[in-house]
Formats: sequence, structure tokens, C-alpha cells
Amino acid sequence: MSIIGSEQSIFDLLEDSNLDSEVREALYKSLERREIKKEEAYRIIKTDNLEALMAVASIIRNNSKGKRITYSRKIFIPLTNICRNRCGYCGFRKEPNDKDAKILKPSKVLSFAKSGSKANCTEALFTLGEKPEQKYQEVKQELKRLGYSSTLEYLRDMCELVIEKTGLLPHSNPGVMTKRELVNLKDVNASMGLMLENVSDRLCDKNGPHEFSPGKRPKLRLATIENAGQLKIPFTTGLLIGIGESPDEIVDSLYAIKEINEKYGHIQEIIIQNFRAKPGTSMQSHQEPNLKDIAKIIALARIIFLGKMNIQAPPNLSNEYDAYLSAGINDWGGISPITKDFVNPEAPWPEINNLKKVTEQKGFELKARLPIYPEFILNKADFLPEPLKSYIYSLVNDEGFVKEASG
Repeated sequence: MSIIGSEQSIFDLLEDSNLDSEVREALYKSLERREIKKEEAYRIIKTDNLEALMAVASIIRNNSKGKRITYSRKIFIPLTNICRNRCGYCGFRKEPNDKDAKILKPSKVLSFAKSGSKANCTEALFTLGEKPEQKYQEVKQELKRLGYSSTLEYLRDMCELVIEKTGLLPHSNPGVMTKRELVNLKDVNASMGLMLENVSDRLCDKNGPHEFSPGKRPKLRLATIENAGQLKIPFTTGLLIGIGESPDEIVDSLYAIKEINEKYGHIQEIIIQNFRAKPGTSMQSHQEPNLKDIAKIIALARIIFLGKMNIQAPPNLSNEYDAYLSAGINDWGGISPITKDFVNPEAPWPEINNLKKVTEQKGFELKARLPIYPEFILNKADFLPEPLKSYIYSLVNDEGFVKEASG
């Protein structure tokens, strides 16, 4: 997939293409930095002219974000893979009696973090199953032995341990949280995250991917994202594509995120992630979205959010991830030089040097960032956790990127 080189050639493409007239008008609006309406997005997502969408999205990205593509150098810490949810696509989750089920002890957490520090990482990504103690007595007992009543209490102390002993900045993805739980984690996380996945309640119905996942109810996830905004927590969210959602539900989900962010301005990035079928799951035979599907949704997200949002797609989940650059992303997400992607272990991250090469071949510059984005560091000081503020400033240059980026 290639991108057309200039705005003039994009206008030529829009005029010469077989685009629906209303879609063409909406794309012109976005090129003029005017926001499109949801009704226009419903039409755009159904167009077959992917070349036009990608061309427009790339120009918007280039005009707003420039030619820099960012990533965060991270270590992946899977605090526990036991979860109260049972999503139809998840290969990370284990039952407590499974031989691979685990709750990492503090010594193991610290071992992960120290290896990341030695590899010049700046982010400690804490990924964990959601509130497993609410479903499993065994987990509650293990937490009690460790001195805690909940996984989130334990997570807070592990974040603090990692900061104190290694200097890595935590970014936690622990599932849905109450406002009180968010407050408890705020001061020990540079940023936090929760994938919306999709705003459709239909996906929670019988035989849906979230049928057995109480934490995947859209209202709960939207409430967590909104509470994070009220607390001024820099936040990551996004969509999981290919789990049975409709095109209109994708649009609805993007606009649900947009509506919350317009209130609080705390969402620092939107991830467009493709579903990968996992052996041993109920969706192991479910068809995966193709590259064009993901490229279209990336482009649509860029067109909807214009230059006001960082759009990310993980490079380890597609062999042709360079196409994401042509579709309008400006961030690769967290990349680990050491640990695997425990959620998608079949899909190793590209080596950072290779990622740099691919990025530069497309005409971009790869820049390392912290788990909190430069624009928050430079322009939204009140969003930085107070205990970490001075330390965060010490790690970045005048543009908010990591000093002496190693990637």
C-alpha cells in the first residue's frame, strides 16, 4: 500500500475516484481540518476506495504530527494471568488450577523490571487479569498470604517497587476500575489504559465474545475511561477489530471515545488492534480481519480525530505493518527488546532497529517517548502524577522525547 505524495494529487484522486458524493465532501472537510459528523463516518467506513481514505488520513497526520513516529521502549510484566472474565478470543487468561496460572511474586516483578532497566527501557507495562479475586477463592487466599485484599492493592505496591528500585515508569492495564481504585493507582503510574474494545452491548449477548465477561460491559468500561478523565489521568484506549462488530458499531465506538475526550482531554492515544485467533479459545476458528480492514479503520480514526489524537497500531500483529504508516498512524506503541507479548505470544515484536529501518524507509523518523506522551509533558503539567513530575521532566528533552533515545 502506498501513499500519494502531495495534497494536490489527493484532490485529483478525490475528483477522479468513484467516491460517493457525500463521502467525497466529508473527506474534503477533513482535509480542511473540519470535523466530520458521525453520519458521515457511517458512509466513509462503507466505501471501497481505501486508497482515497489512506491518502487523506496520511495528509492529515503529516500536517499535524509531522514526520515523527513514536514508540515506547518497555518491559512487559504479566502480574497475573488469572481473570474473572472469559473472553472468547483470549489466550492470556488461565484458570487458577492451570499449571501456567500465576501471580508474580515481588521478587519476580523486580526481576522483570531490572532486566528492562538494563536494556534501557523507560516503561514497565503491567498487564493483568481483571479482579480475579472476585471469582476465585484461591486467588483471594494467595493475595491474603501476600498481605493484600485485592489485586489492585497489590498492583499499586508493585508499581511503587518498580519505580523505587529501577526508575521505570509504570503503565497499568488492570481492567475496569472504580474512581477510588483509579485514585489509588494514579500517583504510581505515568499513564494508564483500558481498551474499550467496542461500545456494542450485543457482543455481550449469548454466543458473543464477551458473554462470560462481566468486565467487558461497555457501560463499565466507558465509566472507567470517564473517571480517569475526571481525575486527569493520561489514558490509553482503543478498539479490538474483528470480534463480530459491525461497521456502524466501529464508528459508534470511535465517537464514544471522542465524546469523553472532548470533556476531559485525557486520552493520549487510540489503539486500533486486530483480533488474532488463538488455539484453545472458543474463537480459534473465527476469521481474522485482513490488512485492508485494519488500514481502513486506522484511516477512519485519523479522519475522525484529525490531528488531535495519537493513533497507534501494534506492529507485531501484522507482517505488513508498514502499511499502517500509510493509513495514518503516528505511534507504534510499546516495544519490548526483551519480553514477549504475553497476550499475543505467537507474534514477537519487531526488533527496534528493524522497526527504525521500516519507519525510515517510509520517510519517517522513529522517536522514543515515555509512557506519557510529549504533548502531555510539555502542555498538560496538571495531568502528570505529582510524585513523578520532576522525575519525568528529567528523562526528556525540550521536545518531550526520551533523552538520548536508544531506538
